[in-house]
Amino acid sequence: MSKKNFIVPHDFTDVADIALMHAIATAKPLGASVHLLHVVKNDSQIADAANQLDKVVEKFHAEGVTIVPNVRIGNIFEDIGSFAAEHQAELIFMGTHGAHGWQHITGSHALKVVTNSTVPFIIVQERSVKATGYDSIVVPMDLHKETKQKLSIVASLAKYFGSKVHVVTPDESDEYLKHQVTSNIIFSERFFKDRGIDMTSAIISNSGFDKEVVKYAVSVDADLIAIMNLNKNSFLSAITANYEQYIITNDALIPTLIVNPIQIGNATSTMFTT
Repeated sequence: MSKKNFIVPHDFTDVADIALMHAIATAKPLGASVHLLHVVKNDSQIADAANQLDKVVEKFHAEGVTIVPNVRIGNIFEDIGSFAAEHQAELIFMGTHGAHGWQHITGSHALKVVTNSTVPFIIVQERSVKATGYDSIVVPMDLHKETKQKLSIVASLAKYFGSKVHVVTPDESDEYLKHQVTSNIIFSERFFKDRGIDMTSAIISNSGFDKEVVKYAVSVDADLIAIMNLNKNSFLSAITANYEQYIITNDALIPTLIVNPIQIGNATSTMFTT
């Protein structure tokens, strides 16, 4: 079995340390390694960045997880995907914050980074991970067929953390759409039951679905919200990206798992397999 690798883009801010703590909590039960990545603009910045990354490694050394520092010259928005592919990473943990620190990973920029990677992201704000990891995971299921692809990743996380999964679907008035919602719930129930995962389902308002998802996540004390990027080709459009950006920068500071859809035939089910 090949060793599993996670990646944490690190810009020496507090939220980057929080993202690293999330990665460490997930890496421990898997025996995974965590690769820190800092991207610089030119070679004159390499030595200083490497020194700062070494300090980060030392700071978290006692956690008992292998942490590997990496400095690259390039563009943070383009290079995370290639770095993840090079290291066959299975998850990328990234902090998002206001425009401080030169890498400026704000909400909209975080979306731009996601589009350049086939590897799923867990995007965190300034909220520490529980010692027990992700005990409660909310999974919005809309009527796009691609949304089912994230279930394999959610199931893998849920198995390792003993999580309870909460599937939420929109309240549709149209009879055909209501039937589709019911079908999605049945599919999800079967999917998680087959894997021995505790799951609940709820139908929530379709008006302002993103806000209702976050509200529901707060009500069940969720540690993670899992969404799909369904607007990969136009992700930074103010119209199409509103849903995703609202979720990943939600006021409750709940971390977000975000997955790009993949073509049928590629296997999401290999995530975390042993």
